[in-house]
Amino acid sequence: MVKIIYQIAIQVFAFLIRFVAPFNHKLKLGEEGRKGLLGRLRASFQAQAAGRPVAWFHAASLGEFEQGRPVMEAYRNAYPNHFILLTFFSPSGYEIRKNYNGADFICYLPIDTPSNAREFVEIVNPHIAFFIKYEFWFNYLRELRRNGSYVLSFSSIFRPGQVFFKPYGGFFRKMLGYFDHLFVQNQASVSLLNHAGVSACSIAGDTRFDRVRAIAYNARELPEIERFKGESPCLIAGSVWDADMQVLIPSLNGLTGKLKAIIAPHEIKADEIAGWRAKLNGRSILYSEVAAGQSAEGYDYLIINNIGMLSSLYRYGNMAYIGGSFGAGLHNILEAATFGLPIVFGNKGYHRFQEAVDLMERGGAFAVADTDQLLKIMQNWVGNASEAAEAGHISAEYVLSGTGATDLIMQKVKEAIG
Repeated sequence: MVKIIYQIAIQVFAFLIRFVAPFNHKLKLGEEGRKGLLGRLRASFQAQAAGRPVAWFHAASLGEFEQGRPVMEAYRNAYPNHFILLTFFSPSGYEIRKNYNGADFICYLPIDTPSNAREFVEIVNPHIAFFIKYEFWFNYLRELRRNGSYVLSFSSIFRPGQVFFKPYGGFFRKMLGYFDHLFVQNQASVSLLNHAGVSACSIAGDTRFDRVRAIAYNARELPEIERFKGESPCLIAGSVWDADMQVLIPSLNGLTGKLKAIIAPHEIKADEIAGWRAKLNGRSILYSEVAAGQSAEGYDYLIINNIGMLSSLYRYGNMAYIGGSFGAGLHNILEAATFGLPIVFGNKGYHRFQEAVDLMERGGAFAVADTDQLLKIMQNWVGNASEAAEAGHISAEYVLSGTGATDLIMQKVKEAIG
């Protein structure tokens, strides 16, 4: 019965996407990207793959792509003659990474209907398939099993409240049984899976640690950012939303002249950025103005009005505020941690992120409820550089201690496919 409900729900989901897409830019991109996709795949994919073994990596969105990137790159190094297919579910991943040169073919994943899954797997014929973190699609997993593909999940983390572990979750537990191996982040996940009858699982950790270490090694030098910072302590505000800025702006105003800040919004909205600039007491400049030749020296705030720079900006910071935790959920704090920055974020949406909990316990990160708490922490870091540096050292050591997941995953791959 649950299987029937799932199949109906998928069909309803596909209908709703088509119905709402004309009124929603993001959904419209996904709908257009999937239109005629299977026909295009049948016409071109097999010719491009040219008989090479296919390794399929699937990521829901951009964050999962970054999580999977170390494994994709390690796979490419180990199997240079294999053909790498990368699929996305969300436009926020596909539209940004559709030209990623580490994959041979990049497209959307068709909606998980039985016919779509059957045709997709038949065309692609994956030798091995990787699902990153929280991607569990019944029809695709079933077809991969029928196809004889070796199927891995990695960087996943399981919690008791998930449907897999409910009394009525038998259908969803069956999905887990379609994986040849699940690499998880912690022992609690292994215990839950074992109790649910899944023994093909082990701890590898989170591949994001490997990714952010690689980012740190390869971070771009940005002379214009260095000139903006000068000799002042500098806060990097990464992936911030308006809810974050309502707390952050008064704190920055309380430190005008004592601290510089680089502000990178999660979404670039010109009117929203203009509103923030009007509320900031100090002088602000847009990065687009700097890129056009205007000097940022003498300004208090540099606002990044593009996408893709953030990971290289953290090298110029002395402290970081990471956004999202006053809304849907905390964004990536590991990119800041790997550069040895003390970190602060909102106290509402961080609890389900293990790295945030870990760093708070260790003293490398701090959660705040309001402007007063944030200002107090920032004042302390500005006035006591050694204390800020110690918290930053904790952050960097934490990231270093978490690396190695990619190597463990690749060991299993080499055992499985040679």
